[in-house]
Amino acid sequence: MSIDPRSHTPVYVQLADLLRQRIESGDLEPGSALPSEARLTQEYGIGREAVRMSVSLLRSEGLIRTVRGHGSYVREITERRRIELAAGSSAIARMPTGAERRDLQLDEGVPVLEVRDAAGGVEVLPGDEIELTRPT
Repeated sequence: MSIDPRSHTPVYVQLADLLRQRIESGDLEPGSALPSEARLTQEYGIGREAVRMSVSLLRSEGLIRTVRGHGSYVREITERRRIELAAGSSAIARMPTGAERRDLQLDEGVPVLEVRDAAGGVEVLPGDEIELTRPT
């Protein structure tokens, strides 16, 4: 796996693609640390800013979490709780506000599900822990 600096695809996107492939293949398992910024810079021959942008992209996709001063880690796969939407209810997925992210203890890149019932009541749920279903 290598990065092509002559490609029309930016190098940070190429690195994010390579790391994403390693995560999806299981080469980088849930909970495992990503290689350090210095190691990625050296291994792929790209600048620190490109590495940081790659990590930021993966974090925004919800694939990794970063602990300041400790590095970035592949996010654990969480068991999803199944919730059945009642008749007349609706749900949308969106990115959380800062307060919602703190209250729900969400990593960056994890969306919330906003569930509105028929009476207009709203519940905000962590998007990575919920599976919504409709009655059959």
